[in-house]
Amino acid sequence: MRKEVIILGAIVAVVIIGVVVGSNYYRNSLQNERVATNTGANSNKTGIDPDTLVRPDSYSLGPADARVTVVEFLDPECEACAAFSPVVKKLLKDYEGRIRLVVRYMPLHPNSLAAATFTEGAGEQGKYWQAQEMLFQKQPEWGTKHGPQATAEKVDITALFRKYAMELGLDLDKMDTAFTENRYQAKIQRDLNDGRSLGVRQTPTFFVNGRRLARFSEADLRALIDDEFRN
Repeated sequence: MRKEVIILGAIVAVVIIGVVVGSNYYRNSLQNERVATNTGANSNKTGIDPDTLVRPDSYSLGPADARVTVVEFLDPECEACAAFSPVVKKLLKDYEGRIRLVVRYMPLHPNSLAAATFTEGAGEQGKYWQAQEMLFQKQPEWGTKHGPQATAEKVDITALFRKYAMELGLDLDKMDTAFTENRYQAKIQRDLNDGRSLGVRQTPTFFVNGRRLARFSEADLRALIDDEFRN
């Protein structure tokens, strides 16, 4: 009987080791998938246009020559993007002066285009990041409603965004003109096309020096950043 227990224990141990090794191999194989980029010390050179990942007019935080560049494809209307925003800020603080964050748009929701236009219009007036933070915080007010009451609830996006613009102290005439002219539609569409070409299908999606984050979590994003500093 004792011999059988020892054999059974050995089998269980082998299975556990196999699962751990297999999991790590799968994770590493995905994390090491790299796309072309001209950012960071470890960027690879391929035939793909490096501008696909980072565009000159993309908003960013952190040193332009940072060793590690984190690119986030986000949707202002995405609940996960709003929930993860504090984590991104925490990482920027923890790696202050050592990493750069670049924001790209991946509008996948009904009000995403208007929201991106709002942040871009605010950016022209020097308040891009404040506008992004405001939209994340107030997302339940203007974002698409889900559930049985969704059809009954009609939100006046224009009125809400004008209200937010006033709260930020923005020039309403300039903001109205930006919406009327669809001034940023080409930029937002370009970001969408770039994201699709990189295989982005959901938000938020992160790239660290061109390496796509395989599993969406703070621990995995931090691990990927740390790995780039080691390489």
